[in-house]
Amino acid sequence: MLRHIDFAGGPSVVELGIGTGVFTRQIGARLGSTGSYLGVEIDPAFVARAQKQWPGLECVCASAETLPALLRARGLSHVDHVISGLPFASLPAAVTRAILASLRDSIRPGGTFTTFQYVHGYRLPLAVAFRRQMDETMGSTSTCRLVMRNIPPAYVLSWTRT
Repeated sequence: MLRHIDFAGGPSVVELGIGTGVFTRQIGARLGSTGSYLGVEIDPAFVARAQKQWPGLECVCASAETLPALLRARGLSHVDHVISGLPFASLPAAVTRAILASLRDSIRPGGTFTTFQYVHGYRLPLAVAFRRQMDETMGSTSTCRLVMRNIPPAYVLSWTRT
């Protein structure tokens, strides 16, 4: 999920859906003092846990749909990379559309969006529709890498904003 990010350059990274912090831990370990991190999570229990485990990383309880406002409140107009663990294939279509609009308004040209889809759900209509919508939102097609050692196996999908 993080393979494509050059952490040496001090990037701005947003994580949508902190959850248990699997990606948060890795981002925090690699980010260093020159980069910035904003974790966005809708579940207050996960936010509290993340704030306790990684006090140097900013985590907020908010919806991914509000990302542009969250960035503006921090003096940012765009970010370099967005990493997401959100279950787009199971979210209501209206919620997905709103989040994609927030991504369009938040990722700088040349920035990336990375997420994953489990192999067993990859061909489901909502998963296919999500990938098509992301292609349109980002102005590019995704790179796709199969990760068999994940349980269950998953595809890591990454788009670069044109």
